[in-house]
Amino acid sequence: MQPLRIGVLAVQGNFREHAAVLRRLGAEVVEVRLPEQLDGLDGLVIPGGESTAFTRLMRLYGLDEAIREFDRPVFGTCAGMIVLDRNHLGLVDIAVRRNAFGRQVASFETELALPGETMPLRAVFIRAPWIEDVGPDVEVLAEVDGHPVLARQGRFLVASFHPELTDDTRLHEMFLEEVAGVRA
Repeated sequence: MQPLRIGVLAVQGNFREHAAVLRRLGAEVVEVRLPEQLDGLDGLVIPGGESTAFTRLMRLYGLDEAIREFDRPVFGTCAGMIVLDRNHLGLVDIAVRRNAFGRQVASFETELALPGETMPLRAVFIRAPWIEDVGPDVEVLAEVDGHPVLARQGRFLVASFHPELTDDTRLHEMFLEEVAGVRA
């Protein structure tokens, strides 16, 4: 069977770190900078970075509309979660508060309980957003101090933290399982 072809939006942010994790898990990674590079992909990761820069560059390269039309699973982390929300691409029924946990100096790591998992997930929060409001079809998977930080809606998985910065690959594995299920 062919390896899963996963695109990582590579206009800005932590795309190299996501690509490294995905390659370790056996995926073929395509760095996406132009709309036509989405063709033939099984899934897409929108990494953390600076959401304003992401939005501007995506519009500049025509990636905003191309991602709206992309019909495969998408995993957005930190800024990637922001660009997928109601107020940006409108693909996930969530409202996000940018830099909700504070400035760069307020960055932190914590353990998150995951549904069905006994071992907590180490999560790295850097100028992280949180989810302020979720629509009826959004499943909240983890919270910090009562604020949702990991959620799923259909083919979309969003995290307000940086799973690519730890050795724990479970969220990338969860995403790849979703991708494999859609491709099957």
